[in-house]
Parts: sequence; C-alpha cells; structure tokens
Amino acid sequence: MAKVEKEIIAGSIKQKSSFGDRVTNFKNKAVKDFKRNKLIYLMISPVVLYYIIFQYGPMYGLQIAFKDYSPALGFHGSPWVGFEHFKDFFNSFYFGRLLKNTILLSFYSLIFAFPAGIILALLLNEVRGRVFKRTVQTVTYMPHFVSLVVIVGILYDFTARDGVINYILVSLFGIEPIAFMRESEWFRTLYIGSDIWQNVGWSSIIFLAAMSGIDPSLYEAAKMDGAGRFKQMIHVTLPGIMPTVVILLILLIGKFMTVGDEKILLMYNPTTYDTADVIGTYVYRKGILESDFSYSAAVGLFKAIIAFTLLVIANGIARKAGDTKLW
Repeated sequence: MAKVEKEIIAGSIKQKSSFGDRVTNFKNKAVKDFKRNKLIYLMISPVVLYYIIFQYGPMYGLQIAFKDYSPALGFHGSPWVGFEHFKDFFNSFYFGRLLKNTILLSFYSLIFAFPAGIILALLLNEVRGRVFKRTVQTVTYMPHFVSLVVIVGILYDFTARDGVINYILVSLFGIEPIAFMRESEWFRTLYIGSDIWQNVGWSSIIFLAAMSGIDPSLYEAAKMDGAGRFKQMIHVTLPGIMPTVVILLILLIGKFMTVGDEKILLMYNPTTYDTADVIGTYVYRKGILESDFSYSAAVGLFKAIIAFTLLVIANGIARKAGDTKLW
C-alpha cells in the first residue's frame, strides 16, 4: 500500500514538473517572439487595446440584465431579478414586431445587398477599357465615403413630395406624389436600395482583390477547352473567389441580428415603426431615452446570443460543406 502511495506521489510530482516545464517553455517562446517582432506587437497594440477597452471591458456590465439596476446602488448593490427582464421582453407586444423587422431587413440585405458587390466585381473584371473601368470604380466607391447623415438627407430630399422621384412619377406616369419616408411599406425598399447604392462599390474591392489572385493559366486552359468569357466567369472566376465569398458570408450571418441601427434611427419615425423598428433601435429607446438600463441590457444580450449562435451554425455548415471556415 505504501509503495502504491509513493508511486502516486511521484507521478503527481512528475506531472506538476512537466506542466511547469511547459509553462516555462511557453514563457520563453513568448519572450523571444516579442523581442523578434516587437515592432509588429507595437503596431497592433492600439487595436488590441481598443477591443479590450470598448468590446471586452463593457461585458462586465452585462450582469445588469439580470438585476434591477439602479445607478445609485451600482452593479453590486442592485438586487438580482434573474430572467425577469427577458420574460417581460418575450411577453411584450413589441417582441414579435421587432424580431420580424430585424430578420426581414437582415434577410433582404443578405439576398440583395451582398450579391450586388459580387456582381459588380464580376462585371468590372470583364471590362477591358481601363479608363472606363476606373471611372466606374470611382463613381461606385464615392458614396461609401459620404456621411450617413448626408446620405439620409439626400434620401429625404429625393423622396419628398416635391422631390426628383415624385416629379418623375407625376410627369411620366401621372402617379400622385407619395410621401415615401412616411409610408411604412416603402421603408424596407428605401433602406435596402440606399444601402446597395452606398456600399456596392466598396464591397466589390474585396472580390476584385480575390480575382487578382486567380492563376491566369486557368483562364488559358478554359479558352483552350472552348469556354467563352461567360463560361470562364462561371467556371473559373466564381470558384476562385468562393473562399472569400464564404468567409464574408459567415461574418455577415454573424451580424444577422445587427442591422444598420444608426441609419434606421435617422430614417424612421413613428409612422414607420411597423416595418422600421428593430431590436437595436428598441434598445436605444429603452436604454438611452427611457433610462431602463436593465431591460435594454437584457434585450441587447438576447440579440447577441442569437447572433453568436447563428455565427457558430454558419461556420459549422461551411466547415462540413468545404475547407473554408473561420475556425
């Protein structure tokens, strides 16, 4: 019995020493790597600090989603209420409408806005006139650098009753002027359409960069097999950029529950809440305007959990379907 105990003690000591050796080796490797690449670490330090301070640091405050938070009592002094705020949100009148609007706007962005950048990149890749190609690129890139406030202001001016769009409708088709920004049924169309106009050129840059990395010999082989430019696009270009498309699609699905809250806040009004109000804008109204911090934190946490779940599922599907994945 004593011999067995000695062997167990000796084994545990050996295990501890091996663990200590691994820790020491890791520290030594980390120190050597830092000395060798200290400029790179210095370069990425602002980004790391940004995420620590503004992304991971605030996660400590998520506990107020499970408390009846009061600024006077603080995080620790506020009483726990468990899942009470989540139950109130799920049973509220707004839950179905918010979830529907958020899903629909994200789904329409996924169906219409995401492929728009791919289509533009494919078309630009086929253009042989260098001057025309650069002109189109410049024109399509420019809206991305315009302030979102200016974009929405232009949208209001163009869709006003005396705006350009109504002038064309009245002059050419005899249609009565429409108050587009005050009609709830037009909100999704205006949101997705303006989003495509503003970001299609910018999103095409990534796909054009991916196309530049395709081996030219693949196009030569396709030509020898009798493939025209359209078939080369389908059988060479698209498969060549597919890994990039899949990665961006996974990231987009990860933000599925986070539509452009800032833009919606600028565009919507009480007459368009039926189709425009999403989870993000609801959190803003409850948390900032009504100072209901615990309830808004619970709603925001629910949105984050759904987004994280969708990201994991999308990455799992991509990993099983092919070799392209985030992790």
